[in-house]
Amino acid sequence: MVKQKGFPMERISTLALLCLLWSGVTALQVKIPKTEYEFARGDNITLPCTFTPSKPNPPQISITWSAEAEKANAEESVVLTYFYPLGATNVKAKYEGRVRVDLDIKTGKADLKLSSITLDDNKNFECRVLIPFDDEGQPYDTTRLVVLVAPSTPICKIQGKQEYGQNINLTCVSEEGSPPPTYKWESRDVRNMPRVADPRTTDKGGILSLYNISKDTSGYYTCTSSNKIRSASCNVTLSVLPPSMNIGSTAGIIGGVIAALIILIIVIYCCCCKKKKQDEEYAMGAREEEFHDKEPGKNGETRHPDGQETTPDYDDSSVRSPNDRRDEERSERGYDKRRDYDDGHSDYDDRRSDYTDRRRDYDDRRSDYDDRRSDYDDRRSDYTDRRSDYDDRRERYDDDRHYNDRRDRQYDDRD
Repeated sequence: MVKQKGFPMERISTLALLCLLWSGVTALQVKIPKTEYEFARGDNITLPCTFTPSKPNPPQISITWSAEAEKANAEESVVLTYFYPLGATNVKAKYEGRVRVDLDIKTGKADLKLSSITLDDNKNFECRVLIPFDDEGQPYDTTRLVVLVAPSTPICKIQGKQEYGQNINLTCVSEEGSPPPTYKWESRDVRNMPRVADPRTTDKGGILSLYNISKDTSGYYTCTSSNKIRSASCNVTLSVLPPSMNIGSTAGIIGGVIAALIILIIVIYCCCCKKKKQDEEYAMGAREEEFHDKEPGKNGETRHPDGQETTPDYDDSSVRSPNDRRDEERSERGYDKRRDYDDGHSDYDDRRSDYTDRRRDYDDRRSDYDDRRSDYDDRRSDYTDRRSDYDDRRERYDDDRHYNDRRDRQYDDRD
C-alpha cells in the first residue's frame, strides 16, 4: 500500500483561518466606542471616532461625518468632510459655525465637535474614513445622539359631551420632550379623595377613555408627563350633568328665574302703590266724615252724628267773643260748601258703614265731654256764689269806709 504525501486536512484548515485573521488585522478598521450618547439641549459635545489603516502613515485620507434623520429611508445629510493632507474642511451651511473635526493621523483620532446642540440634532451620526487602495475591512461606524429635553407643561383637554351615559376622552400632550415623555392619569372624586379607576377605563399614550359616564365620574383628573430628566403635569375638572342640564339650558333657566323675580318685584311694587293710594283716599274720606260730625249747628245748636240737634242748657250768646262769632261764620260757610262735595261723597257711602263703630265711640267720648261740661257748670255756679259773698263783703266795706269819712268830717268841723 502506497501512502500519498501531503498536508493533512486539519493543518490546511488552520492555515486558512490564520490567513483570514491576518487579512482582517491588516484591513481598515473604523470604531465608535458607544452606540448611543446622551446630552442635554444646549451643551457642547464630542462624538469620538477612531480608525486604524491597513498600512501606517497613509499618504491621503478623507474623513466624512454624516447625520441621518430618524425616519427610515431618509436621505443622508453630510455634516462635514475633511481632506488630508490638504487640511481643508468642507462644512455644510446648516452646521456652519458650530461643527469641526478633531483629527490626529498618528493616533487615528477623528472626533466630531458639535456646539449648542438642539432637538434637531437628535439623530444617528456616521463616521466614515476613505483611504486610497485601502477599502477592505470596516470603513465606517455609527452612533446615536440623544438630545435630552425636559417635557413641556402638558395640555389637558376634554373630548366629548359631559352628560350621563356618554363616552369621553381626556387628552394630555406635551409639545416638547426628549426622550418622548410617558403619560399617566390619576383621578380624585368631588371630595378630593383618591379614586380607583373603573376597569373599563383605558389609559394609553396620554388618552384616558371613560365609558358610560355618570355623576360618580365627576371629579379632578391630573395627567403627569415625564422622561428621564424631569416631569410636568396638568389637571382638568370633569362635571357630569344630566342631558338637559348643559351649559346653555342652565344659563336659560337662570335667566328665566331672574326675569320672573324682576316681574314679581314690579307687580308687588304696583300693588303696594295701589294699596297706599286706596289707604290715602280711605283716610281722606274718614277725615271728611269726622269734619261733618264735628260741625256745629246754627244758632248755638249741637249737631249729633244721627243728624239730631240739641239746644244747649244755657244761653251764652251774651258772653261770646268776636272770635267765637268768626268761628261760627266759618263753620256756616263750611256747611254751605259741603253741598259741593255731595257728588264726591256718594263714592264713599259704602265705606261710611265701616265707621259706625268709630262714630259710636266718638258719641261716647262726646257724652263724657258733656258730663265734664256739666261739672264745669256746677263749678261756675259755685264761683257765682263766692262772687255774691264777695259783693256782700264789698258792700260792708263800703259802709265802713263811708262811716269813717263821716267821722273824719265831724272831726274836721270841730277843729
